[in-house]
Formats: sequence, C-alpha cells, structure tokens
Amino acid sequence: MSEVDGVFDSRQASVVEQAVQTIVSELVTAGGIKHGQLVVIGCSTSEVLGKRIGTSGTTDAAAAIFAGVEAVRRQVGFYPVYQCCEHLNRALVLDRAAAERFGLDEVAAVPVPKAGGSMAAYAYRHLNDAVLVESVRAHAGVDIGDTFIGMHLRPVAVPVRPTIRSIGQANVTMAYSRPKLIGGARAVYALDDQAEPERPGGTCE
Repeated sequence: MSEVDGVFDSRQASVVEQAVQTIVSELVTAGGIKHGQLVVIGCSTSEVLGKRIGTSGTTDAAAAIFAGVEAVRRQVGFYPVYQCCEHLNRALVLDRAAAERFGLDEVAAVPVPKAGGSMAAYAYRHLNDAVLVESVRAHAGVDIGDTFIGMHLRPVAVPVRPTIRSIGQANVTMAYSRPKLIGGARAVYALDDQAEPERPGGTCE
C-alpha cells in the first residue's frame, strides 16, 4: 500500500480497517481481554503510508484504524487507549470513564497532528468523552509502526504474533500482560481441587 498524490482512498481504508479488526481480535483472544480492561494502541500513520515516522501523518488512515479498533471494542467492551507521539511525551487519549475507573489524572493538552500525532488527534475528537492522561498500565497493546508502547503495559508482557504482520507499510507488534509468577520451587500457580497434604517440616511457618 502506498500514498498516491497524498490520498488515502476508500479501498485502502477498507483494507486497513479489516486488518486492524483482525489483529485486535487476535490479541483479545490470546490475552483473554475482558470488558473494562485497557488496550493501548500505538500508531504511526506515516509508517502505514510507507513514510518515516512523524513525517506524513494522515487522519484518513487514523480513521480506518479507529474504525477497526471500534468494531472489536463494541463486541468486547474494553477501553481503547491511544498513545500520543513523543512531542506530548507519549501521553494517552482515552474515555473519561476509563480514566476515572482507574484513578488516572487528566493533563491539560489537546492532541493535534503535529503535537500528539494524527491517530491520537483523531481519537481525541471521536471517543465519547476523551481526556488525556500521562500514563497507564494497560492489560494489552498493539503497536503499528514501531511507536514503542511498552512503557504503558503492565508487567509481565507476553508477545503475540499476529497473522497480519503489517498494516499498510507499518510493522505490527502486540502483547498482553500476565501476573508475575512469584516464589520458587514450592510455588503453585493454579488452584488444585486436591489440596496437597502437609509434610513434616515442609511448611513455611
């Protein structure tokens, strides 16, 4: 896919929207993402068009990506969280309801294409009641165009290999998070119906 005379046409938009819907659905399935959880979306629309990140952003591509995410969100009920570019320190756009649910403080900036990026700027204007926050600890995330979303994922991140490895010309990576496995040789990580009998000298106390 390439940009032709600065136009991102309806055919390209449809391909991008469907591809995004596919990879987000795969992430939801792999990570067991549930209603009310946070999914961070990092995206360079410049990279989607085959341009260098931060040079050729387009709200047309952003609209297609937003639509693909929304199609899955309507089915699952997660909160999408859109990462801004470095000029806003990778702050995030999300619904006010999500910010309040997770106790996130709003910051005073409005993302625009040249300070925030086309994707975040589009999301800010099309989410139900958008606010900007400095950081989140998301349950999963999709990175379209190597924008580096890891700073906003909970530990421990588990990579997911999507069946579609690029959106337009942009590389796609994604991950979900799992709880830390703590303990050592004696640790148990799943509830067992058969309680293990105590052995003399084998307890922690």
